[in-house]
Amino acid sequence: MSRLTHVVHGAYAPPAPARELTVVSADGARLHVEVHGPEDAPTVVLAHGWTCSTAFWAAQIRDLAADHRVVAYDQRGHGRSPASAACSTEALADDLEAVLAATLAPGQKAVLAGHSMGGMTLMAASARPRFREHAAAALLCSTGSSRLVAEARVVPMRAGRLRTRLTRSVLGSRAPLGPVTPLARRILKYATMGAGSSPAMVEACARIVHACPRKVRHAWSAVLEALDLDHGVRELRVPTAVVAGTADRLTPVVHARALVAALPNCVGATELPGLGHMTPVEAPELVTSRIRELVSAYTDSAGGAAKSAADGAEIKEGA
Repeated sequence: MSRLTHVVHGAYAPPAPARELTVVSADGARLHVEVHGPEDAPTVVLAHGWTCSTAFWAAQIRDLAADHRVVAYDQRGHGRSPASAACSTEALADDLEAVLAATLAPGQKAVLAGHSMGGMTLMAASARPRFREHAAAALLCSTGSSRLVAEARVVPMRAGRLRTRLTRSVLGSRAPLGPVTPLARRILKYATMGAGSSPAMVEACARIVHACPRKVRHAWSAVLEALDLDHGVRELRVPTAVVAGTADRLTPVVHARALVAALPNCVGATELPGLGHMTPVEAPELVTSRIRELVSAYTDSAGGAAKSAADGAEIKEGA
């Protein structure tokens, strides 16, 4: 489980949830889930990426919760979800299905948004019964379905075997990240964010990423290295929009373009000049607006009562 270190003031400080749940996944893994906003509003489900947590979506939650019911959860081993021995794309899909079952009534629809590994979660679950029951539309932010290490540009050299080998070593490192220092901020900004990212954006991301335990970071890096979810993209049949930064070094824009070409029902592609991998933080208003557009176009704007399933969920009222 991650140490909870995130900014506590400003736009990137996570708002307090209306409710908190502990959802049990198929293999017994326990997942921390937060619910924000009015219960009878249209629902949005947010899945964060590798080394992040629900805090990564702070700006989206703060805006959307005014008139949406927002469900955000910590991937296993991240945030307040304990680590599990099982790290795989199947586990990601199991976890998303468990969250959907615990927070949505039978047949209730929601817009699902995933960033990086969260987007891969949507691809992994795309053919699952609960995903198809509950997903009205999807947003994929800064993500890819395969060849992540080979395409990554974190190591500034020409593509080839040497760059791939060095990238594998960097992304799969077991070294602790340590405290958030000025040098750590510069490294994180170079690897994951655009040159124009503000100090507040960099600080927010650095605190979240550095909170992820190194064993968890390493375990999931192996899953990402071997990732092949091209089949999951073809099964993602709901209306799906794609957002990517043109300066993304972790999942370069070539991935977004491949997704747009392969998706059965792509309803929008946005490339953000000069932005990096952390698009929900670097372009919070744009990402939020894309989510709102999907809700408006593909869900019942009147909302409807959101009844949480009791099975497998322990509910705690937020402060």
